[in-house]
Amino acid sequence: MAKILISPGRYVQGAGEMKKLGTYAAMYGKKALVLITESGYKRSSAVIEEGFQNAECSMTVDYFQGECSKKEISRICALMEEKGCDLMIGIGGGKTLDTAKAAAYYRKVPVIICPTIASTDAPCSALSVIYSEEGVFEEYLFLPANPNMVLMDTEIIAKSPVRLTVAGMGDALATYFEARACRDSGAATCAGGKVTGAAMALAELCFDTLMEEGVKAKLALEAGACTEAVERIIEANTLLSGIGFESGGLAGAHAIHNGFTVLEECHSMYHGEKVAFGTITQLVLENVPADELEDIIDFCIELGLPVTLKELGITDPTPEKIMAVAEAACAPTDTIHNMPFEVTPESVAAAILAADRYGRYFLGE
Repeated sequence: MAKILISPGRYVQGAGEMKKLGTYAAMYGKKALVLITESGYKRSSAVIEEGFQNAECSMTVDYFQGECSKKEISRICALMEEKGCDLMIGIGGGKTLDTAKAAAYYRKVPVIICPTIASTDAPCSALSVIYSEEGVFEEYLFLPANPNMVLMDTEIIAKSPVRLTVAGMGDALATYFEARACRDSGAATCAGGKVTGAAMALAELCFDTLMEEGVKAKLALEAGACTEAVERIIEANTLLSGIGFESGGLAGAHAIHNGFTVLEECHSMYHGEKVAFGTITQLVLENVPADELEDIIDFCIELGLPVTLKELGITDPTPEKIMAVAEAACAPTDTIHNMPFEVTPESVAAAILAADRYGRYFLGE
């Protein structure tokens, strides 16, 4: 099996870059469909419209309906055909961006991804996560190419709720540990080949950046400041984690996240918050040294990421609920089977319960 690394065609990060959106769009098409939530457009309409003034590309706006589902993707595809759009632009959070990528794929048009938050590593990837209309994970849609461009306006992102950027750090936290597992098992990554040294280096840089800059960035954001630490965390959450997870591979943490989507009480939690707990659970499965586990739990506690089932919203963790999560995580097609040892629903359930107990111990409960 070959080693493969993939990445977006262009990555641009800086304050005020959204004001140049029309200029960037003209590099890829003549008429863009901008997919954004209604509330997002109310907040950002002025800067988006300014970005298209005097640009050699026009735009039409449509509002995202809330889930990256097959129904929503089909609706967007039909609208693009009706409006004659030859370019897709997704602006917003992970599910909006995944829907934009999927619709662009089916319509065979370029796509520009413009995150307004740094809460997941979805923006850079050639992947859309498909959910049911009720929000339950269904499948990964692997795309033949990464986005043509990813545009990160850090001025906008720094104004988003701090919890979202912290959730992005929770998502990025899994990157190195999942890539390490895939390297050790020889598993194929989302890029379709084995892990490259470059992908491992980016995954490790992602982890080091989180450890060095994460708490500083959170405190700066709470003060309303976009510092160099914030800039570095936005890059770690988006570019480093994006390339790192895709070309480094997914393993236990994201599969366990997928398992938690079967519990309705977890639906209010962000993707990265569930992934953070999934990372701790993966480390328990691996039986990593105590100091490594303690470092990760302490990091999550300092950031306010969940380290217990209660913090995930599960106040009554019955054996039936935990086993339902474990069985979903161990679905035949999920990435937990990229771990370098056999994993069963029983071992995952045990790891979830142990991770919860460790979290309560370090919280002093």
